[in-house]
Amino acid sequence: MLRIRPAAVSDLVPLRALVESAYRGDSARAGWTHEADLLDGQRTDLAALTDILADGSRTLLLAEEDGVLVGSVLVALEERAGESYGYLGMLTVRPDRQGSGLGRAIVQHAEHHALHTLGAARMEMTVIKARRELIAWYERLGYADTGRESPFPVDDPRFGIPKVAGLVFVVLEKSLAPRR
Repeated sequence: MLRIRPAAVSDLVPLRALVESAYRGDSARAGWTHEADLLDGQRTDLAALTDILADGSRTLLLAEEDGVLVGSVLVALEERAGESYGYLGMLTVRPDRQGSGLGRAIVQHAEHHALHTLGAARMEMTVIKARRELIAWYERLGYADTGRESPFPVDDPRFGIPKVAGLVFVVLEKSLAPRR
């Protein structure tokens, strides 16, 4: 049975291993959502994960099945122009579990958390523009391309080392307001 809970400090080492296995290197190629063809290096590190845990506006949610870590997501609260936005980031599903509906369940839980715990009216995320299949998946979940883009931090190896030129993020958004 799927259990989703907030991360604790004791979870950070296995969480980092999960994130790296799903995003980078040969292990990531077992799934369809990896960045291994676009980026080398790390996806995150223990210092970044520790900073997230220490920040009250960000939550790392872990997905477990029978006590085994199978996924995670970052949910953050951002304020802009007097409106609260949720931010969904670092969605991770163990490569051998991708395509099973687990990612959809984690996203739905993150949206519920953003709406009911953080009070966010919308959820935003950034996705590397070259990842068209992943963007299409988010669109099937109700996210829409806002037309806004932001640069990929190409000069900061903490986020990875680009293998291709021209990496840029697109901003996707979804209303979290209940439908009437």
